[in-house]
Amino acid sequence: MKELINNAQHIVIFTHMAPDGDAMGSALAMWHWCKSKVESRKSKDESVTVIVPNAFPAFLGWMPGAEEIRIYEQKAQECDRLIAEADLIICTDFNDPKRIGPMGEKMIANPCPKVLIDHHLMDRPVDGFWTEVHSHPEASSACEIVYRLLTNEGLTEEIATCLYTGLMTDTGNFSYNSKNPEIYEMVASLLRAGAKKDEIYDRVFNQYSTDRMRLTGYALYRKMRIFPEHHLALITLTASELEQYHYKQGDCEGLVNMPLQIGDVFYSVFMREERPKPGTPKPRIRISFRSQGDRPVNIWASEVFHGGGHMNASGGELFGSLEQAVKLFENTYKNYLKQ
Repeated sequence: MKELINNAQHIVIFTHMAPDGDAMGSALAMWHWCKSKVESRKSKDESVTVIVPNAFPAFLGWMPGAEEIRIYEQKAQECDRLIAEADLIICTDFNDPKRIGPMGEKMIANPCPKVLIDHHLMDRPVDGFWTEVHSHPEASSACEIVYRLLTNEGLTEEIATCLYTGLMTDTGNFSYNSKNPEIYEMVASLLRAGAKKDEIYDRVFNQYSTDRMRLTGYALYRKMRIFPEHHLALITLTASELEQYHYKQGDCEGLVNMPLQIGDVFYSVFMREERPKPGTPKPRIRISFRSQGDRPVNIWASEVFHGGGHMNASGGELFGSLEQAVKLFENTYKNYLKQ
């Protein structure tokens, strides 16, 4: 990987649609590291760019380097040019080109070397598409893998801040996917490198809008269903309900975790409706799954909702009505829950 980076002049770094803390952290950490290599060569004709398919949540906009990110939906023409000119592509926190929307076809069309850094189960065989693969589903996050790749190169405060943000958010503030003691050795290393733990937590979790707080209250009071015999909770929100509370990207982040605070709820599912885009006849239902202990949800997400992920934290989707998604949920959940 380092040889590929050293030989590249135009590097493009991708991460997935609706970027979360791990996506942003892993992509920006790689951006800082690659940028330092490019700048050390003192060539004005070289570049490193992070491109995301759509807007990231406002509560991640403070991250070092976030102001330099190109958003494809806003600057498609410029991004297409950058992708076509790239002589190295690095992908973090996803392993299927479909996860980056229209950019996926542009990436496939460019024959340059491609590096994969991810911690999700592979949806399809590697089949020679990736030049370099760092795929570790046992890892807590993509940021953990980036840390392991870069740790011997020296951690700057900017890189440490990005990596800590991804570790923290993708483990629910170290409440799941974080049993490996080495994770806390990484945390100690990141803090020594300058990551400010309390400040990062405050920037991510304590900067919500009034609308988001009211939406959360509405979702929990009006839209949460409990299935006590199966220790299961379901929250659904329609596009109209989201619009009523002036929904912005990221406003539902973490909502799926909240029912797990109920003493006898071990599984939680959240469904969010997105209005169909021009040329798309059906709305998209985004589905998040969470669980506690040795109760997997990734198989359910994969086999029923075309998704996947980790044992305790997975996602999926359905193109159709919210009613159809709920019906499919009701018809299948008994087959996948461990009592």
